[in-house]
Amino acid sequence: MLTVVLRHRHQCDHECEKLEIPKPRMAATQQLIKDIVESKKEATVGKKCRGAKNNETAAKVALIKLKMHACGDTSLPQTERIYFQVFLPKGSKEKCKPMFFCSSWSIGKIIDFAASLAKLKNDNNRSTSKKLRLCHAASGEAMPLDHSLASWINRKESPLYNGGNIILEYLDNGVQFLEDASSYLE
Repeated sequence: MLTVVLRHRHQCDHECEKLEIPKPRMAATQQLIKDIVESKKEATVGKKCRGAKNNETAAKVALIKLKMHACGDTSLPQTERIYFQVFLPKGSKEKCKPMFFCSSWSIGKIIDFAASLAKLKNDNNRSTSKKLRLCHAASGEAMPLDHSLASWINRKESPLYNGGNIILEYLDNGVQFLEDASSYLE
């Protein structure tokens, strides 16, 4: 049986000559943890908000947000819906509106449908007036009316992404590019 003398039960009460002063336990580990915590604090201060890694990832995040508020033809099956943040012509009441369209629709049909949803004047059937055109948000390229939406999504160079941005704007006949397309996205 072990007996403990009351004076010796705590190491700090010992006055023995052979008593080793205990070293702080895991001092090196504690210092390492402090160093890591400090470096993490500095890293988070410097990072702040980085941009999206690429357009496709940004579009996926935007897609989740768009699906909550988008308007469109509710009879379309979910599998055929393509969602976009549609930036409306300058001077419109609204800056942009989330919408969804059928992937097999032509660009012309999408323009007509988007114009009716946004209550925009659409005189595309008149030869003298400015035409309402759908433009690529990154390049400003006006999309040909007879192309399908699926063909623009499957393009190798600057494709459209489900959840991405497109611009609806009035352009003069023969104009193929929207100047200053980036100003719509600001």
